[in-house]
Amino acid sequence: MAEPVHTVSVLPTARQSGYPFDPPEELIQARRHGPISRYPFPGGRQGWLATGYDLVRSVLADSRFSSRKELMLHPYMDIGDIRIPPAAPGEFVLMDEPQHGRYRKLLAGKFTVRRMRSLTEHIGQVTADHLDAMESVGPPTDLVTAFAKPIPAIMICELLGVPYRDRGSFQEQAATIFGGDTSAEDQMDAYTAIQEYLAQLVAAKRAHPTDDILSDLTGSDLTDEELMGVGLLLLAAGLDTTTNMLALGTFALLSHPEQFAALHANPAIADKAVEELMRYLSVAKTFTRTALEDVELGGQIIEAGTTVILSFHTANRDPQRFTDPDTLDIQRQATGHLGFGHGIHQCLGQQLARVEMQVAFPALVKRFPTLRLDVPAEEVDLRPETADVFGVKSLPVTWDA
Repeated sequence: MAEPVHTVSVLPTARQSGYPFDPPEELIQARRHGPISRYPFPGGRQGWLATGYDLVRSVLADSRFSSRKELMLHPYMDIGDIRIPPAAPGEFVLMDEPQHGRYRKLLAGKFTVRRMRSLTEHIGQVTADHLDAMESVGPPTDLVTAFAKPIPAIMICELLGVPYRDRGSFQEQAATIFGGDTSAEDQMDAYTAIQEYLAQLVAAKRAHPTDDILSDLTGSDLTDEELMGVGLLLLAAGLDTTTNMLALGTFALLSHPEQFAALHANPAIADKAVEELMRYLSVAKTFTRTALEDVELGGQIIEAGTTVILSFHTANRDPQRFTDPDTLDIQRQATGHLGFGHGIHQCLGQQLARVEMQVAFPALVKRFPTLRLDVPAEEVDLRPETADVFGVKSLPVTWDA
């Protein structure tokens, strides 16, 4: 007689006290029961939760599972009879082929490994400037404000062609949209403000192109509305995720002094360290896909129209794929992790994020070898689990001046 399928009745919204880097315990337990569980979405519609590495990876590569926004159920909220609209023009991560491919083809050449690595020296200078400012002001400081947020913000603003004078307000609006704990009204106000700004920016690029991605794209067949959507998507991908990786990654290194010391002793392992931190932290925790037809998955039939939640943070901690997965080891070969996704929707800006982290982490550790938390670890203010990207709101640190 087959064992009954495990059910996760509520998607957890908090992590265990004292274990901020680990997935919520309920998800870990779900994976121990098997790689797939039933999940009743808020409102009562039945769905599934995939927690095992092989299953999550297979769904990401399977065209029978859709990324279309209008087909998804919300993991945390009962949306009732509200009809979710299709993705906005340019919001191609929430589209299927061929619409997705049309946008991605236009952008892929602008984020190649070679092109992003050519930015290494500039990223190094931006990083050094902010470390200089930290050293000049002296301890203590909030590492999010002083280090984790401005470095990726400067880089994505430069790539998009946002004038320097506008970057402060641009970044504030982005933080309101992606922070995860602001009111729906504030988020909508910020979203509207950024849309209005991007409309002005696109018009300016059409009239007077400069050396940036938006200007390049004005030569394509994309409409102004599509260019605005692409700009907003690149902002989300290039700012929020890397900011939280830099902040939460530093928190993880400070919480594992032997790993901090290993990176300080050998900056050449920065490439491995970044991949391991991506695996270990999985700040982009979950994604959803909806079956376009009946699909067999993990011994279960996923009926057409059913939404599956993909748990990246449990997949990246799956002992079937990674040895001793709950241990942070920045010298391990963490290749194959799903921190940047997989398949046709794999993160377009992953090479930029890699270079930023490969430069920033060792530079921080070298400049401040005595860096440490300025509050007990359990008092670090974490983003809510309901935020699209997990991280810290602030990271108070100090060092021996």
